[in-house]
Amino acid sequence: MTDQPQIAFTAAPEPTTFIVNVIHAHPGKQEEAFRIIQHVVHYVAERKPGFLWSNLAKSTDGLTVVNIEAISDAGDVELFFSDPVFVEKFRQLDEVSTSEFHIYRTGDLVLPARS
Repeated sequence: MTDQPQIAFTAAPEPTTFIVNVIHAHPGKQEEAFRIIQHVVHYVAERKPGFLWSNLAKSTDGLTVVNIEAISDAGDVELFFSDPVFVEKFRQLDEVSTSEFHIYRTGDLVLPARS
């Protein structure tokens, strides 16, 4: 039996820590960059308890890929990078792209107005 993620609604938004990785693909390498980061994120999702969810997207201009990933704490990043298999997989991005990697904490959550 596998563990199922705990998903529940709450009355108020919870503060969240995000990794935002903007991957600038080398010309013609957007699909390859997407496949690499997708593989990395699936690796983390299957093995790292601090992982909450990820949203992977490709820009419509064919130039970038973005990974917006929710994690339980900023310290999770150190745990991810202490895994040599993770580091090897993540470094494959260097062959097809450059990237910006930042950690954010929620400062404000804006929801649509209710009528």
